[in-house]
Amino acid sequence: MTGRSTDEDAVANDGYAKALGARLRAVRMQQHLSLHGVERKSSGRWKAVVVGSYERGDRAVSVQRLSELADFYGVPVSDLLPPEDSPFGNGGSAGTPLSRIVLNLDKVTSLQDPHADILRRFVASIQRQRGDLGARSFPVRHEDLRTLALMYDTTIEALTERLVRWQVLAPESVIVDGEP
Repeated sequence: MTGRSTDEDAVANDGYAKALGARLRAVRMQQHLSLHGVERKSSGRWKAVVVGSYERGDRAVSVQRLSELADFYGVPVSDLLPPEDSPFGNGGSAGTPLSRIVLNLDKVTSLQDPHADILRRFVASIQRQRGDLGARSFPVRHEDLRTLALMYDTTIEALTERLVRWQVLAPESVIVDGEP
């Protein structure tokens, strides 16, 4: 017996479902697919409403279905799972989005967008400070995100959307949308 109440378990399960859903959404977006695009590409096997409910964490996904979805996306199941160190609802205050941004440095380097130079210089500077040269991925701390958002004169949310559009997120990134 863990000593946790049923309410605590429900909160933890809800947090995990949302983190899993965020991974599903990130993988789908990396493949430039809308929910309806998934339905069309799968010839109706994956209904947009079902995939959307998985992504929101409103509906539980079985291990079998998760495996089939990983096959459909052409990724290992592990790419769809939240990282083990993810705080699934135990971290932060209520209503605070739980996000973990990890950049794929190969993708950052190859970006053609002229605005990406700010990102490249920032990442190189932080890597030098941390003594983390030669790494292929770069975990972005919340404070780093805030600083980078200021450099781009935008919000953290808008910056995160830009990183998704640029497709520079590593598979271990987790983006959970906050509740309105």
